[in-house]
Amino acid sequence: MIDRFGSIDPSEGGNTERYNANLTLTHRFANRTNWENQLFYSRYIFNLYSNFTFFLNDPVNGDEIQQAENRNIFGYSSKVNQKYFFGNTTLNSSYGTGLRYDATHGSRLSNVVNRQLLNDIQFGDIKEANVYAFTRQQLNVGKWLFDAGVRLDYFNFNYFDRLSIQQNPSQGEAIISPKLNIQYTVNSKVQFYIKTGKGFHSNDARVVTVNNGKQVLPAAYGTDIGIILKPTEILYFNIAAWYLHLNQEFVYVGDAGIVEPSGKTKRQGLDITARYQANKYLFANVNFNITKPRAIGEPKGANYIPLAPTLTSTGGIFYKRETGFNGGITYRYIKDRPASENNSIIARGYFIMDASVNYTRPKYEVGFAIENLFNTKWNEAQFATESRLKNETAPVTELHYTPGVPFFARLKLAVFF
Repeated sequence: MIDRFGSIDPSEGGNTERYNANLTLTHRFANRTNWENQLFYSRYIFNLYSNFTFFLNDPVNGDEIQQAENRNIFGYSSKVNQKYFFGNTTLNSSYGTGLRYDATHGSRLSNVVNRQLLNDIQFGDIKEANVYAFTRQQLNVGKWLFDAGVRLDYFNFNYFDRLSIQQNPSQGEAIISPKLNIQYTVNSKVQFYIKTGKGFHSNDARVVTVNNGKQVLPAAYGTDIGIILKPTEILYFNIAAWYLHLNQEFVYVGDAGIVEPSGKTKRQGLDITARYQANKYLFANVNFNITKPRAIGEPKGANYIPLAPTLTSTGGIFYKRETGFNGGITYRYIKDRPASENNSIIARGYFIMDASVNYTRPKYEVGFAIENLFNTKWNEAQFATESRLKNETAPVTELHYTPGVPFFARLKLAVFF
């Protein structure tokens, strides 16, 4: 019998490393103008052995796979902020540009047995570049705030396939993303707002080059309508109804090394945030997020989006001082949600509480934290998939999961220079 934290394939596991460097330079000019520059570099090394389907595809050797990559990320951004006054009207202007370059060496997906290579499914080098420019204009006129912006992005994707003699050409695409935010402040206790804009999410470079640049940057459209209430100095509410439309929902199938388009989707929901300030040091907050996610163009009852949350909540009670004792108790909750398009398989929700206490001084901080205070059994990652054990004659579609962290206590010591 395998316990909750056991594994059917004992050779599963891996390691990851990340190194970051960041340089920021800000210069203030005399005419209410400041110039912000950021230069950053990240190195990411990833190597993972996993087996999601056991003996489904290979009844003899099993379905263990290796996923590995070595990625270098370079980036630069520059932004100029200016402020103008015209009587009672204020204009804040921002202009910026930047770039990011991802160079991935030896991106690999392979079939393995006990971490020994059988054959490569995918093996190659990925180069992805993003260049962008934007402007944002904030105009304050009396009780009104008009916040408008637009951003231009250009992406270029290149994949060198080490398993093929013939290479696909690089692909590029540009997209314009406008945004608009309007706020009206009735008084110090009531504020209304509406936000709308266009965004996007990029596809996998390996898929983009194979598909000759189709569905590179599918657009997303969103709108928020909300109200902010401050009935007293110690109480705050933010309530917003929202809608999000995606032109294409992408699903990454890790054990196959492909990205599957699943069509257009929509999400609509309600967000509620509340905060209570008991005194200068003690406060509490709570957030509720109610969502109805659905696939567009699919029949009712078969239009659920697998693993899309329908109800989540976070919150806590905190005691915070710059020096001395501080800490808090927090919770996070997610409701049971569909794990399949027809809602026949359910991904279990959970309610987890954490606690921490720290003692802070100008030169150091000592802390004690507990994760999963009540040792709740919860699933961190879960998905419905088809699998087969070695002694099974037919595959079974059921919920697979990675168990969440049990009760865990840790000490912290930080030194400030």
